[in-house]
Amino acid sequence: MSATADSLPLRPTDPLSVGAAAAGADERIDPRRLVAFLAMVFGMFMAILDIQIVSASLTEIQAGLAASSDEISWVQTAYLTAEVVAIPLSGFLSRALGTRVLFAISAAGFTAASLMCGLSGSIGEMIVWRAIQGFIGGGMIPTVFATAYLIFPRSKQSVITPLIGLVATLAPTIGPTIGGYLTDALSWHWLFFINVVPGIAVTIATLWLVDFDKPDLKLLENFDWWGLLFMAGFLGALEYVLEEGPRNDWLQDDTIALMAAISAASALGFFARVLTAREPIVDLTAFANRNFAIGSLFSFVLGIGLYGLTYLYPLYLGQIRGYNALMIGETMFVSGLAMFATAPVAGRLAGKIDPRYLLIVGFLAFAVGTWGMTGITSDWDFWELLWPQIFRGAGMMLAIVPITNVAIGTLPLERIKNASGLFNLMRNLGGAVGLAGLNTVLDDRIDLHITRLHEAVGWGRGPATEVLNNMTERFQNFGSDAPAMALKQLTLLVHRQATVMGFADVFVLLTVLFVGIAVSGLVMKRPAPVAAGAGGH
Repeated sequence: MSATADSLPLRPTDPLSVGAAAAGADERIDPRRLVAFLAMVFGMFMAILDIQIVSASLTEIQAGLAASSDEISWVQTAYLTAEVVAIPLSGFLSRALGTRVLFAISAAGFTAASLMCGLSGSIGEMIVWRAIQGFIGGGMIPTVFATAYLIFPRSKQSVITPLIGLVATLAPTIGPTIGGYLTDALSWHWLFFINVVPGIAVTIATLWLVDFDKPDLKLLENFDWWGLLFMAGFLGALEYVLEEGPRNDWLQDDTIALMAAISAASALGFFARVLTAREPIVDLTAFANRNFAIGSLFSFVLGIGLYGLTYLYPLYLGQIRGYNALMIGETMFVSGLAMFATAPVAGRLAGKIDPRYLLIVGFLAFAVGTWGMTGITSDWDFWELLWPQIFRGAGMMLAIVPITNVAIGTLPLERIKNASGLFNLMRNLGGAVGLAGLNTVLDDRIDLHITRLHEAVGWGRGPATEVLNNMTERFQNFGSDAPAMALKQLTLLVHRQATVMGFADVFVLLTVLFVGIAVSGLVMKRPAPVAAGAGGH
């Protein structure tokens, strides 16, 4: 049975002691701990899946709750804002309460909040329960990442890391598929009810099987309430700005400007508390570790690719192709299959080659996928999107395995719980920043192309006049309304083409980003290998 953080006499700055402890660990995986870990992984899967499974069916939820278009966006914003606060807090709570208690509370609270979301009769109730669901459930995600390195010997990470990487990336990818099926076959309520039975099972399994560590309740005596308040203001307000900014003209909106000011002021207070508190709510010293800092940067960019592309594909298929949620999910399932196929390959390669090279290949695969989308037209369908999605899925798995190992796998065991929260926070922030940036760029480029196309189809332009005359003839049966109908049809075509051109520009931008981050891998310092005998990479 592998040792826990409490039983290992480690010092944070002594890598030899870490290696010696790992070398002495039993290489056998305890079946009880494996089953417990798999239950925790399933809990994490539910928490991550819940973001995309709901986003695919917001229209149906809006109709069911009689909500306005402004109100329905809060179903997602409330969840993400609460979750982004909970993720970094989980490191402290895991050390104070222990993995068993924290994860059981998270799973049970997430399950209860899911049930209440499904039973909500108004948009106000839904928003409250979604915030509770995001905050309580957010603790499951980093706890699983940390546990993987605390209970399994380093020689087994080539099996364990691809598993949690697959869950962390697959859940958002197949979310639209599952959401579409549930909404189409049953109703939007089942987007939440589906969590109840598995959630109860995960809670029971956690209480029964998890015995990885012991709580340190003395930490709660010095709990930094001011630090928590400042962190909530900093990250929560920032998440709100990033979520609502693209829809409401950023700082031109008074509420967004106010939240941006709150975030900035809270950030100052947060960093002051982190540097001066006796027991800071979050320990940022993990960023002093070169590997962790670089790995977190890559995780940030991976978040842009993960959540950004999960957003762009459905947006194109919905707006341009007119697909419903079920059809979008079926089209995007290709990426999930590619992840499944690549996961064992990524795990095997992670133990045999320099992780920098695997990172580079992963992000270059991302770039190949996005570059393949730069020639997009309004006629693209499943088969045109096939290879870009395959490259995206394969690149995701090839990148996340070495990123996780570089960032977390070489840290001293007593720092892993806290570092896992920061690592996952960086991925989520990358997704939030990426979505806000992609939305803004897409809107700006669409406006630019609309202006240019309007100039190209102005009066007196031969081809434009010819198309307009042909459309007018087609609507002759409508009598005097024919010219107006033809002009409206031409305007819709122009807007549609401008939107497609905007998508192409965004994919060019993403290609440049992924190539740039891949090239930066060449200047990385190779992570120090795990000490001989540890069986690591």
